[in-house]
Amino acid sequence: MIKKIIAAAILVGLVLFLIPMGLRQNAKPDGGGSGDRTVPTDTLLDLPKSGHALAVQMPDGTIQNTDLNEYLWGVVAAEMPATFEEEALKAQAVAARTFALSNTEKPNHPDADVCTDYACCQAWLARADAEANWGADAVEKANKITLAVSETADQIALYDGAPIQAAFHSSSGDSTQTAAEVWGYDAPYLQAVPSPEGEEVPDYHTTVTYTDQELKDLVQEKYPEANFGADPETWLSEPTYNTGGTVDKITVGGIELSGGQARTLFSLRSACFTVAHADGTFTFSVTGFGHGVGMSQYGANSMAAAGSTYTEILQHYYTGVTVEDCPDWVWASLKAAQTGGDDAESEVVNE
Repeated sequence: MIKKIIAAAILVGLVLFLIPMGLRQNAKPDGGGSGDRTVPTDTLLDLPKSGHALAVQMPDGTIQNTDLNEYLWGVVAAEMPATFEEEALKAQAVAARTFALSNTEKPNHPDADVCTDYACCQAWLARADAEANWGADAVEKANKITLAVSETADQIALYDGAPIQAAFHSSSGDSTQTAAEVWGYDAPYLQAVPSPEGEEVPDYHTTVTYTDQELKDLVQEKYPEANFGADPETWLSEPTYNTGGTVDKITVGGIELSGGQARTLFSLRSACFTVAHADGTFTFSVTGFGHGVGMSQYGANSMAAAGSTYTEILQHYYTGVTVEDCPDWVWASLKAAQTGGDDAESEVVNE
């Protein structure tokens, strides 16, 4: 009898021990996992206010004071497909928030904190336009973006306690690029890291072709001093490549161009390319889309599909960063920039 009581006690103790362990194992990690939850498809979720406003220069040139969360909703809708994994959308929301808060001083829109031009700040899409584009899937996709913004509320990526320049692009080759390789300045958090996207990316591999005369005319329009000999085979040098596999330098008609300059000149989707000449035609074979620095959006989606949380994605693409609630001094700095208040700036310095 005593043995049975002892055995029962041991069994109960073991169950009590294992239950919390199971709960811990099934719990979401800090900063992560949306798991297999079902996003509502019949009712629009409310987007909470952030309590912080941005002066946004709209596409028509007008400036509107917009709640930060509402602005970010439009950025995520414009910058990343709403079909992407939830953790990828969260990573995009944090990157967009970080980018906005670290890029509010732009000489080409001095009366606004940010604009909606992707070439200057970040792309942005009005909610009504986004939902019209999504059609029958509008509620589910809108809710996914609402959750991405609200569940990362106030979080930004910091390096050494300051917001980073959270650059991002559509897709990379095998690796992202360093800021030094692309833009000529070093940022310790914008380093080359492996990126896992591939053939699932639309137009991952593209080609651009020019006849000999088209290429010659194009180059000489931009660089009149370019010198082309009689043999087109000698017009372009073999490219040199950087550590991430994109073109570092290529000489065209005696003019040395960076990979980025060549990408712009020849209207290529990225600087990750090779070039071949045959039968009077130059063919550029291109991989990926974008400048290649910072977070690859398709790479982020691949990581999320494999189980990575948004924090893990951000810390992979931005070397050495932490993902935290935005420090008070950053909000104070934003307010000071908006009001021109010297007192607020003094508080920032002294904190």
